Amino acid sequence: MDGEQNEEDSIMDLSYEVDSPLAPPVELLEQLAHYDWSFQDGGQTQSSSPSVFLRKLSDQRGQTVFLQHSIPIMTEEMARNALLSFVNSRCCYGNRAAGELVIQDLRQQMLYRYRLETFSESRLSEWTFQPYTNHSVDGPKKGTSPRPWDIKVHVPPMFQEETKKFQVPHSSLVKDCHKCQGRGRYKCSGCHGAGTMRCASCSGAKRKAKQSRRCQVCSGSGRKRCSTCSGRGNKTCATCKGEKKLLHFIQLVITWKNSLFEFVTEHHMNFPEELLAKVRGENIFKDENVMVYPIVDFPKQEISLASQRGIAEHSTALAGRSRVLQQRQTVELIPLTEVQYWYQGKSYLYYIYGLENKVYAADYPERYCCGCTII
Repeated sequence: MDGEQNEEDSIMDLSYEVDSPLAPPVELLEQLAHYDWSFQDGGQTQSSSPSVFLRKLSDQRGQTVFLQHSIPIMTEEMARNALLSFVNSRCCYGNRAAGELVIQDLRQQMLYRYRLETFSESRLSEWTFQPYTNHSVDGPKKGTSPRPWDIKVHVPPMFQEETKKFQVPHSSLVKDCHKCQGRGRYKCSGCHGAGTMRCASCSGAKRKAKQSRRCQVCSGSGRKRCSTCSGRGNKTCATCKGEKKLLHFIQLVITWKNSLFEFVTEHHMNFPEELLAKVRGENIFKDENVMVYPIVDFPKQEISLASQRGIAEHSTALAGRSRVLQQRQTVELIPLTEVQYWYQGKSYLYYIYGLENKVYAADYPERYCCGCTII
């Protein structure tokens, strides 16, 4: 009997979950001895890359690689085969027009696509926590935590984005759970700790209206077991998983990002430029180094200007926040052909683009429904 009374008293002492803070108060997490992580913006900060990690351009330019290329001239046979292949891949397109059309003109143009990729690494430090299960604590007493950029990690392959999280050595602190105040559980908000609720079927009257027999749902008690807490009157704290304490520690989040700058020369055709990003081009120029120089004296001045603009934009965006691990710039030739043809007394256009000879035909005359894409 005394045990039941003690259990009831302990439930009455519990707080409701909604009245508890969602995050630990800042003052709970004192600064680590002899170390300042300079936490900002809610307990996290973007660690600036130290000068020792900043890569510099070498005194001599790396050798720029110009690649040989050979893109065939588009012929009528190639243009017709490309259209037939496109039409046959669409369930709602007829191939009669593709076989009988009369090609009147082929206008082929070579577009230049400049791409700059900058592979960089940034480091973000933040407080986080997990339930404490009485395991060994790697706290400040075991040494001073290393600074963000002093922690050695394995770098993923170049230009492949990835994010990893690490627990910083000697940064752990054990505190009572801020959500349940160290109790490991909280009072059920559904039954207010009683474990039972008024029966919804008879509204607590033990019998349904205008019926003499007792309510079958609650067996005539007028109450039923709380479904929220399964009749316990309390729920295990979801934050500490009932362990009552939390292990707080500094987490280092390292992000490897591949920033992309892209520019395509103008084509002056009625063709959606966004489609060019989905095709391959013939690579005619490649330059890869820790940091690359802007291209100068390229046959197309727009490419030289784009190279200067891209490198400047990436330098500004990443300066002071990330360290550059590798840069790569390329120039590709993308063939684009406008095909004018005649079919059943009307003139039409379609476009062939990329090394894959993809087709864009917005007004193809033999379309039987609108359910197919035209790209």
